[in-house]
Amino acid sequence: MGGGTTDLNEDTAGVYLPLRNDDGIVNDSGDSRLKQLGYKQELSRTLSLIANFSVTFSIVSVLTGLTTMYSSGLTYGGPVTMVYGWPVVGMLTLTVGMSMAEICSAYPTSGGLYFWSARLCGKDWGPLASWLTGWFNIVGQWAVTTSVDFSLAQLIQVIILLSTGGKNGGGYEASKYVVIAMHGGILLLHAALNSLPISLLSFFGQLAAAWNLVGVVVLTILIPLVATERASAKFVFTHFNTDNGDGINSKAYIFVLGLLMSQYTLTGYDASAHMTEETKNADKNGPKGIISAIGISVIFGWFYILGITFAVTNISYLLSEDNDAGGYAIAEIFYLAFKRRYGSGVGGIICLGVVAVAIFFCGMSSVTSNSRMAYAFSRDGAMPLSSLWHKVNNQEVPINAVWLSVVISFCMALTDIISNTNLVQESRHGPSEKHVIFVYLGSEVAFQAMVSIATIGLYIAYALPIFFRVTLARKSFIPGPFNLGRYGVLVGWIAVLWVATISILFSLPVTYPITNETLNYTPVAVGGLLILTISSWILSARHWFRGPVTNVES
Repeated sequence: MGGGTTDLNEDTAGVYLPLRNDDGIVNDSGDSRLKQLGYKQELSRTLSLIANFSVTFSIVSVLTGLTTMYSSGLTYGGPVTMVYGWPVVGMLTLTVGMSMAEICSAYPTSGGLYFWSARLCGKDWGPLASWLTGWFNIVGQWAVTTSVDFSLAQLIQVIILLSTGGKNGGGYEASKYVVIAMHGGILLLHAALNSLPISLLSFFGQLAAAWNLVGVVVLTILIPLVATERASAKFVFTHFNTDNGDGINSKAYIFVLGLLMSQYTLTGYDASAHMTEETKNADKNGPKGIISAIGISVIFGWFYILGITFAVTNISYLLSEDNDAGGYAIAEIFYLAFKRRYGSGVGGIICLGVVAVAIFFCGMSSVTSNSRMAYAFSRDGAMPLSSLWHKVNNQEVPINAVWLSVVISFCMALTDIISNTNLVQESRHGPSEKHVIFVYLGSEVAFQAMVSIATIGLYIAYALPIFFRVTLARKSFIPGPFNLGRYGVLVGWIAVLWVATISILFSLPVTYPITNETLNYTPVAVGGLLILTISSWILSARHWFRGPVTNVES
């Protein structure tokens, strides 16, 4: 960056041009834009478009989300909700991603969402907007890492259960303390991997993307091919399951609740924005990473849903905690497919291992994204002990932010175990993502607090800068190389309205009658985060937080 001069920038002429060095050579457009935005290059900018996409795609990870949430989809609507709900949610999620990509192109920094909000709202409202967006984003990311790595610990437990004879054959069922210990071990491995140079992490990221793509294709074809009993096309495309045992009879209501499987899966694509300071030509490749990760996930995810659902013949049995997998529906599907054909379920256990590796990669990439967000947020002084968390080591890795992220993710799970030790309940739905959390972290209260922040909290963080772009900055927003042209405002409004809709729908009760144990605590969890964020602003942050702080040396 030394010797670079700004030919033209956003603040002086309404457009920006690349910087040139002393020899007249045009610098990387990401470097140029970062300096114009007021930041010096501290991280290693070595990631290609493929590498940026790979990190994000492995976080979205349809193998992770759909496998761990499949029981929820079967419960609320079954095949119809999954087969038709997935593309609907996918297309609407794409509008959110396209709007984010447009803003990312204009502001390619690791801060991502909270930086966008600050710039779009201007000096008067920028600090508050940045504060709100940043905290919803980072807490949502930590909650995602917690749920992803805990779901891996639970899947490992199910693999061990099936490998030792299954629930009906005296198989080993780990206690919640063993599962939380596995969760901690997984986080430790992810911290170690994320302490490596970004060039090595990039390799693992691309391996993760390839594993997810190949894994989806193989399982989509293999499971229905091996299964001796297959569902008919009529069942897959027209059967609507109303036997949820939760006191809900309205098909529309059931369909809405079933959409959580799809929406929870399609999260985390803000990672491409958080990796922009390590991505070449980030003002172009960051947006491409966001959109391609969503688009490819939607396509491959739909085929995965179809393939697995063709192997479903008895929904109530798959959801029963009395089956060999203890109610983990997709594990039982894999296990039975091989056991009925070959007399042994070993092949199904191996298939679960393929999914487990995908979830491991998902957690690894999630920590990568978390740490870059924590690095950027602390660089701007928003976090306690900010000077500690934004330091980078000799390999240009924000090492302290990496370990902070995994420690907080572990504590989020540990706190729920401690606070809900006496509230352990059993669920007939089995340990899906929805029910893993409440069987082992204590109660459905614990699950709702975790997953609601992970899903709704993140989407609120996604929607805030989009809302500011189509309102306060409608006329002043200056797009980057990637933009939606005259459709930007329309797409932005669709995205904002969709997030507002799911924030309401996923706050509805999921079980009747409503008691302390069955109440949907989403409004409490998300509202609590909002109250804490606003309170901290009023009592303290408004006096010292001024939004993103430039650090370019004069």
